[in-house]
Amino acid sequence: MASFYWGIKSGRKGSGRKHGNYISRVGHHADREDLIGQGHGNLPYWAENSPEKFWGMADRYERSNGAVYREIVVALPNELTEQENVELVRSYARDLAGAKPFQFAVHCPVAALGGVPQPHAHIMISDRVSDGIARPATQHFRRYNPAYPELGGCKKDSGGKTRGALAAEVKAKRVSWAETLNATLEYHGHNVRVDPRSNTERGLPPALERHLGAARVRTMSAEEKEALLEGRAV
Repeated sequence: MASFYWGIKSGRKGSGRKHGNYISRVGHHADREDLIGQGHGNLPYWAENSPEKFWGMADRYERSNGAVYREIVVALPNELTEQENVELVRSYARDLAGAKPFQFAVHCPVAALGGVPQPHAHIMISDRVSDGIARPATQHFRRYNPAYPELGGCKKDSGGKTRGALAAEVKAKRVSWAETLNATLEYHGHNVRVDPRSNTERGLPPALERHLGAARVRTMSAEEKEALLEGRAV
């Protein structure tokens, strides 16, 4: 059954290339066999169509107190096929990023408990907005120069916002993702819908279950597994 999850976090300087490799399952992450789709867009010329090179340069040249990327993680519905989920994320990532460089990956691991696929997506987005000016990597991540844009770096769209404005923006994006997901489910003929409101907002008790992990699941008795699965199905 489709469930709602939309989360966002920031990636500090030095973590971009490593995290990009993690979501794209390259290097020592290659043994994970859950990658079902990936893509990227809006990379500057010097990245040579390589997200790994882009994030590596961001790690090197972004300001020391600046975020290298914002990552959005979304849960995907099992009602859709793998290809339908990948195309959904591809379109959503493009809309979410706008003119900013981005990379996405869709994973579909199988839950240790119940053996159910758990499709989800990671979307990494730079705060630097492309404006058509060709800047080398050494300049791309500098402070923006409003008087002479060609002399400074690309403008960041994250600056100058109050805590309240940022919270409202996150809430709006959660609602937008729910609307996008529900429209996609309807288009493909599914009746199930997701709700972006929290359990508290919906008048439901808080979700207390935490992620158990494969190691914990292996130590559970058959009765414990059955009871937990029954609880999830309610």
